[in-house]
Amino acid sequence: MNFSSYSRDEQDAKLLAGNFEDALKELRDIALTIMKTSIMESELMKTLEVYLAEYFNGIELAPALFYETNKAIRFEISESIGFDEPDFLKQAFYRSITLFEAVFGEDDEIMMVTDVHTNNHFLRERPLNVYSKFIKRKELLYTLRFSTIPNPHDDDEEEELQTHRFMLTCKKQDIRYMQLLKAICHEDFSDSTTILKRNPESGYDIFFINLSKNIIYHLYDDRGCDIIAADRESIRFLYEQYSDWILDYDKQEVDQDFA
Repeated sequence: MNFSSYSRDEQDAKLLAGNFEDALKELRDIALTIMKTSIMESELMKTLEVYLAEYFNGIELAPALFYETNKAIRFEISESIGFDEPDFLKQAFYRSITLFEAVFGEDDEIMMVTDVHTNNHFLRERPLNVYSKFIKRKELLYTLRFSTIPNPHDDDEEEELQTHRFMLTCKKQDIRYMQLLKAICHEDFSDSTTILKRNPESGYDIFFINLSKNIIYHLYDDRGCDIIAADRESIRFLYEQYSDWILDYDKQEVDQDFA
């Protein structure tokens, strides 16, 4: 733009107008990006809801999945031993990893859903280090989606908590799943691998959904793991092969379901 024929005031006015137009265009671009992101997040959330409605009778993706369906197995991940015993979590590592590798094949599509139950200050002050640490392909992080959902643990004592849901679709080879499962097992203990380091007022759940086989895997801590399926026959091999690992408290119910 040629300003040589304008007075100083006129030039300033032209520059101001040009800057305003540029700023307005930038705001429009930002608003469009936010709108597209919001639509994508909404669509992904809706996709998850539709998926659960179609294959799992609309159950809520929340802890204690075992009690939401009769197509489920609750495994005891570690037997009760003293915390001061050497390698007291070795059994938990072995069983959780073994079951994960049995449920998820190399070519299976996986949706990894992480729910963080906390207040807003936690995520602002200490970013969640699940996906950046345990996802190998960093370009996948650009597809990570986030939303806020009702807290499944909502009660009078925890009414200030919010649940922040993060979702990512990937493959088994994209996840450092051995390290992640070990970190989940370590969560109740003092260890450098824990995910919510020294934040007892917060909690989290990580659900692995096999979209190819319609199976959900939830390692809820070092004690147990729920595995549910849309089709009971798709996890019968787990019932038969790892029957000794089924939690005694629920084994009679599981035996009846798979009889």
